[in-house]
Amino acid sequence: MTEKDEETAGETSRARVDAARPTHAGGPPYAECVLCREPTEYPESRRGVTLCPVCEWQEAQRTACSG
Repeated sequence: MTEKDEETAGETSRARVDAARPTHAGGPPYAECVLCREPTEYPESRRGVTLCPVCEWQEAQRTACSG
C-alpha cells in the first residue's frame, strides 16, 4: 500500500467515524466513551462502561474474532 493509499484510507475511516457520531442538540448530558472520549448515545447517569458507536462496533469485531 502506498503512502497516498494509506492517507485516503485514513480519511475514509475518519469520515465513517464522523458519520457515526450522534448529534446532541438540546439533549441530556451524554457520557464520554471510555476509549476515545467522544460523546456516546448514553446519558451520564448510565452505569458501567460506555462506548461510542464506533468503539462499540470495533469491540464487537474484536470479540467476534477471538475464539
